Amino acid sequence: MGFDPWDAAFVADPYPAYRELREQGRALWWEATGQWLVPHYADVSALLRDRRLGRTYLHRFSHEEFGREAPPPGHEPFHVLNDNGLLDLEDPAHARVRRLVSKAFTPRTVEQLAPAVDRLAGELVGQLLADGGGDLLTVVAEPLPVAVIAELLGVPEADRALLRPWSADICGMYELHPDEETARRAVRASVEFSAYLRELIAERRKEPGEDLISGLIAAHDDEGRLSEQEMISTCVLLLNAGHEATVNTTVNGWWALFRHPEQLASLDSEKLSTAVDELMRYDTPLQLFERWVLDDIRIGDTLIPRGAEVALLFGSANRDPARFGRPDALDLVRDDNPHLSFGAGIHYCLGAPLARRELTASFGALLADGVPPLKLVREPRWRDGYVIRGLDELLVEF
Repeated sequence: MGFDPWDAAFVADPYPAYRELREQGRALWWEATGQWLVPHYADVSALLRDRRLGRTYLHRFSHEEFGREAPPPGHEPFHVLNDNGLLDLEDPAHARVRRLVSKAFTPRTVEQLAPAVDRLAGELVGQLLADGGGDLLTVVAEPLPVAVIAELLGVPEADRALLRPWSADICGMYELHPDEETARRAVRASVEFSAYLRELIAERRKEPGEDLISGLIAAHDDEGRLSEQEMISTCVLLLNAGHEATVNTTVNGWWALFRHPEQLASLDSEKLSTAVDELMRYDTPLQLFERWVLDDIRIGDTLIPRGAEVALLFGSANRDPARFGRPDALDLVRDDNPHLSFGAGIHYCLGAPLARRELTASFGALLADGVPPLKLVREPRWRDGYVIRGLDELLVEF
């Protein structure tokens, strides 16, 4: 069917294969990973909100009851870290943790970060300009969200270089069929990152500050407070989700703009808010989102039983002509744009306002008056990996 996440040509341009999938049906069995592929916008959007599906099944079933094998014992540090984060919790635990996290991570938090985000974006673009160009990925796209999350969490500047490698190693486990070496790196990063945050939390208990960790420690309601593990998992999720989305939207977005020079030429500060959302729709960083079927569901004429796994294809949904006019066209002033790149339902991305703020600052700094136009040096390569899809580099000059 053309769908092959391990094929470099598919990863470079999955959209023709998505078109074929949408034409073939609403739920398609894919033997390679034992999943049902769901390519249509209406179905993906509905299933993100459907409580008969879950990111986990352990709130209702044991591994044995659900017909699944438990993860290898050696992977436990990764799963403890991952399974206590908001993205992989289900109600009632999800509602409790999200409510408490929301007390610390508020819209005001993002507003207070805005000057730091703008300053950091300007400094990074200034460095790229001083160098006459370079790799947009490593000079601007990667450092910005890491610095912002570090600022948010109160991570000392001397320690910030640790965050990006930890995040990359942990996120390797979200790919389809990660190998044992990927798992080993993810486990090691989970242990090291958790230990680091445990020390940082202990310091903030003694001397609270204005950072998010201090806010998470203080957050409470009638049901109590966050456990230490929930705080650690929340901090790691903020870094991993915020970092991967912002980095890959930046470089994927610029690559799209270089291929649409008329759109790039028309882009100005007034269009940035709609442009950022359109770039996320056009080539979303998160291509696939997995959910477990907790109770039998029907998608079209297909009955999918409890115990199955569905793969919601965000990249396909965001290009579905049933929802988007001219879906394969990049339209930076598209105003009807309910893309699914931030998810939907109870797992809608808590950090979406911060990600949008970072992206607006980054693109704005590169398009600011006095900054010469960017020019692509050579066609980029795509990084290995499909679920979180991004470029290996993006070499530019002014």
